[in-house]
Amino acid sequence: MKRFLLAAALGLSATLAGAPGASASSPGAPIGPGCPAAGESDVAAITGTPVVTAASQVPELSTLVSAIKQAGLTDKLNSTSDVTVFAPTDQAFAAVPKDTLNKVLADRQALTKILTYHVVEGRQTPDDLSDARLTTLEGGTVHVKGAGEDYTVNQAKVLCGNVPTLNASVYVIDKVLMPE
Repeated sequence: MKRFLLAAALGLSATLAGAPGASASSPGAPIGPGCPAAGESDVAAITGTPVVTAASQVPELSTLVSAIKQAGLTDKLNSTSDVTVFAPTDQAFAAVPKDTLNKVLADRQALTKILTYHVVEGRQTPDDLSDARLTTLEGGTVHVKGAGEDYTVNQAKVLCGNVPTLNASVYVIDKVLMPE
């Protein structure tokens, strides 16, 4: 079973499938089936790190980080205050047909549109996301719903979320979101 190495940067240690998560939904308390059980993590290690810098330390988010760099969004996302980032894993990017992914990666404008569709203003807590329609930086809307450990963003499952960085709350998801 694949280990979710969010631990590298986020101080979390969990397995993507079936690991129990923390039950608290307060700001900074990670939630989701890919998060560790309460008391097994220390997210304080990244609370002072900007979001892209923190994500760059997580092997499972390397495709996302590479795409952000390619689109020239690193400085913007690292310096924007109080946002929520829905971060697709490498497996999520691998599920996109290769031709489509290569086409998007070669088109900076299209790549920027897709990446900014994964970011919303404000630090969203699980309580904020129980049934929310949020406007993305791209200008579209995502629908987030759920409760407890089970949240979705459009059709993507949240694997581990409500992870704080210096300027963002991060929700790791299992699909790449596509704007309409």
